[in-house]
Amino acid sequence: MLFGDGSAAAMAAAEAAKAAVRSTANFNWTFITLLALVIVGIWIPQWKKKNYDGMAAALALYGVHWIYEIANAVICHFTGYALWHVSPESTSFILLVGVSWELSLMFSVAGFMSVGLLPEDKNKKILGINNRVAFAIGNALFFSVFEIFLASTPAFIWVYKWWGALPVFITTYIPFFLAANLIYDKPRKTQKKFLIGLWSTVAVLLAVLIPCGII
Repeated sequence: MLFGDGSAAAMAAAEAAKAAVRSTANFNWTFITLLALVIVGIWIPQWKKKNYDGMAAALALYGVHWIYEIANAVICHFTGYALWHVSPESTSFILLVGVSWELSLMFSVAGFMSVGLLPEDKNKKILGINNRVAFAIGNALFFSVFEIFLASTPAFIWVYKWWGALPVFITTYIPFFLAANLIYDKPRKTQKKFLIGLWSTVAVLLAVLIPCGII
């Protein structure tokens, strides 16, 4: 499925997703298990190895991901449908209309994967493109192709006929992976400034928009 089809079935599924945001109706214990695996299995080992650049990259990607999810939920509020939705049947908990608990945890560690693929030489070029940018494009392409599969399942819903694999590749996944790959090599002071600004923005938006009923 390359683009949304605007069908009645897609709209009905999107409505169900909207109604299930932060509902505990489908809650199960995988919620806690997955959280523990991410913290104990990935984040703590990275911290113990003092992989601070990798942690900065992961937090950068995850923060940008949250900005996009907030924007997606705002679009849903004002237009009736989001660019993407997750179905309540596919998750233990929907955080915002387009992101489930499981997806969110995946994006919390995706930055480690992204920078783990990078060559040590930050100036090396691939097909004439800086490798940090080239790998961001490659990762974005992989995620976009995989999202085609997701959109063909009941778990992930595209409604708008103009939204699909190509727009998500260009406007969403490339920025995600650029955030991770570009912050990775920056001085610690720059990393801290970027992450503080990014996550402060996320916190303020959530603190304002959730109580207002917008997201």
